[in-house]
Amino acid sequence: MHYKTSGTCSRAISLEIENDIITACAFDGGCRGNTQGLAKMVLGQNAKDVMERLQGIECRGNTSCPDQLSRAIRKYYEQNAQ
Repeated sequence: MHYKTSGTCSRAISLEIENDIITACAFDGGCRGNTQGLAKMVLGQNAKDVMERLQGIECRGNTSCPDQLSRAIRKYYEQNAQ
């Protein structure tokens, strides 16, 4: 899935989840070291756990790259609800 971010330096997040496990994550833009580190840290993790842990983290304004990742995961589940 491709998620367009809002309110952060990053522009978008590419995200893949299989059986609730994050199998791919990449940020477009943002602070390169931080976004690359965050993307690697969440690989292999339970997406719902990551979503809860990162929700509400603030950087500039009322959001951050971690918070935007949380929102991207939430959007994934909303789009794939059964």
